Amino acid sequence: MGTAISLDLATDLPAASLRELADDTFRWLREVDARFTTYREDSEVRRVDRGDLPLSGASADLRAVLARCADLWGDTDGFFDAYATGRLDPSGYVKGWAAQVASDRLVAAGAVDHCLNAGGDVRVRGHSSSGRPWRIGVRHPWDADATCLVLTGTDLAVATSGVYERGHHVLDPRRGVPARGLRSVTVVGPDLGVADAYATAAVAMGVAGVGWLDRLPGHLHAVVTDDGRLLRSTALPLAD
Repeated sequence: MGTAISLDLATDLPAASLRELADDTFRWLREVDARFTTYREDSEVRRVDRGDLPLSGASADLRAVLARCADLWGDTDGFFDAYATGRLDPSGYVKGWAAQVASDRLVAAGAVDHCLNAGGDVRVRGHSSSGRPWRIGVRHPWDADATCLVLTGTDLAVATSGVYERGHHVLDPRRGVPARGLRSVTVVGPDLGVADAYATAAVAMGVAGVGWLDRLPGHLHAVVTDDGRLLRSTALPLAD
C-alpha cells in the first residue's frame, strides 16, 4: 500500500499465538496490497480497470469494495470518487477497509486489545499493555516530528488524509484539479474504511469540507487548514 504498517498486540496470549496472529494479519494485508495496488499492471484492480477482467469474474472482496465505493460516492455528493483520476483507484477506501477487516479478525480470534496503524489510519481496540486506553497521535501537518492532537480511547477508528507527504494529490472530482484549502483532515468513527473515505472526501471538498464534517452523523473530526487553523469537534476524545 506504499506505507508502513505496525501492529501492537496487547492481549495476554501465549507468544506463539501472538506470532501466529501477527503473521495472519500481515498475510492478509499483503494479499490486499497485491489485489488492489494501482502500481502493478497485474493487480486485480488494474486488470478490471483495463477491461481484461470482467467485474463478474473478480474476487468477492473487489466486488464488495467497489460496491461500497459506489455507496460512498452517493454519501459524499460525489466527492469520494474511485474514478477521480480517470482510472479506477479505490485506494481512498481500501487501506482503511483492510485494516478494519484485520482488526475485526483479531477480535474474533481473541486478541481484543490491539492497535493497528496503517500509515496513519489507526484502529484501536481494548487497552494497551499498560492497561490504559490507547493514545493516538495525529501528526502535525508541518512538522513530522510533532503531533497536533493526541486522542485516546478503547474502541476508535481514526483516519487521516493530508497533503503533507504527497503534496496536493487528492483531486476535486468536479473540477479535475488538486483540491486546496485543507492541509489535514482526521475523521474518527466506528469503521476505519468509512472514516478513511470521509477524510479523503473532505480534503477533496476544500474548505467546504469543514461544514460537511460538522453535519456528518456518528463521526468526529479535526481539520488543519492551509492557513494553519485547527478546527475540531468539541466531543473529540482528547488525551489529557
